Amino acid sequence: MTFDLLTRRKVLTLGGGIVAAGATGIIVPATAKGIDPTPSMRGGANNYRPGAPIVERIGKGGFLMTGTVRRAGDGARLGGQRIQVWAHTVEGYESDPESHGATLTKQDGTFALDMPQIVPAFGQAHAHLAYDSEEFETVFLRPVMASSKDTTLHADFVLKPV
Repeated sequence: MTFDLLTRRKVLTLGGGIVAAGATGIIVPATAKGIDPTPSMRGGANNYRPGAPIVERIGKGGFLMTGTVRRAGDGARLGGQRIQVWAHTVEGYESDPESHGATLTKQDGTFALDMPQIVPAFGQAHAHLAYDSEEFETVFLRPVMASSKDTTLHADFVLKPV
């Protein structure tokens, strides 16, 4: 049995080939594509009200809507982004102005908004969220709750620059 020993010359030649291939784009790391933007969901814009006020909470609270906002491509977390939330709750319909409110993301791209308990509308307990400022493309989400007894719901946005 013969073994092909790796000599220093073979290691340097092999390593140089890998570096050259990487520089020409032949080897592409799995993360090179980046993060795709979040598409708007069907029904997400239902009862949307442009310019809903930024609020500390909607109604009496008791239900926590949370999420993160990142930039498409590099996935950087985005602070200071306006997220609007509305839903059918124990205190009102999703079409009611007082059922709408907006919040700004923190520096780490997270947001949280206390609102009344979400209850089923059209058979499903769900919320509506929107990113609707000018720096990125508008996105509407309509996440459905696993159970109408849940007291939290999380939704993430990945935004595409305009």
